[in-house]
Amino acid sequence: CVVSGAQAACQDAVVTQELLKEGFHRELVLKVELGVAGEEAGGCAVAARTRLPPGIYVDPYELASLQQHNFTKVVLIPDVVDVEAPEYLSRDVLVVLHMEPAPGCSRCFRAALPLHGRYHRPAEGKGEALVLLESPEVLLCCCDNQLPGECWSPAEVEAPCSGRTQGPCQWYSRAHKPAHEELILQVPVGLRQHSSLVCVGTVLTTVLCSALVLAAVCRHGHFS
Repeated sequence: CVVSGAQAACQDAVVTQELLKEGFHRELVLKVELGVAGEEAGGCAVAARTRLPPGIYVDPYELASLQQHNFTKVVLIPDVVDVEAPEYLSRDVLVVLHMEPAPGCSRCFRAALPLHGRYHRPAEGKGEALVLLESPEVLLCCCDNQLPGECWSPAEVEAPCSGRTQGPCQWYSRAHKPAHEELILQVPVGLRQHSSLVCVGTVLTTVLCSALVLAAVCRHGHFS
């Protein structure tokens, strides 16, 4: 397989993703280094487009709070997310995450996105479900200049160029994409062999709490 010089130069962007925290509430950290191609992207906005599988989601209310304080800028497609739905009743969500320049590196960009695991069906013998998170696609938006066609091609993205502009702008994606690295998210799940114990515990807890509430009402309530 012979790789042309132009294509080889287009394949030097480095995309890394890392998951912080544990359990159901995690934080995805994305880092992009444009490499030699970064010289062509001066003054352009950089974003990462990734598809979240049904096993994880982003909370639109949490994002609204973060965006209000200028901590992040995210576009969700679709923009309505059911945060209560379990994994088996959910669907993929496309995320366009605007990235900020990383300090000390003119070609480096960084962004963080809070993620939450959905409830999965109980499993047999293993207390976790594996959710596969694919590597994101790097996007550039250059309203004042056009990138060379051998490295970048127009992309269909329904998102503004930045958090400060709301008008349409042309986004570009890499014409020659490097191999994607996948990230595996471990989400805690219940065990089927514990279902009887969980049901009995739930019933006993409900009865006990109801009795305590009823006793408090009888002791402190005022009845006419």
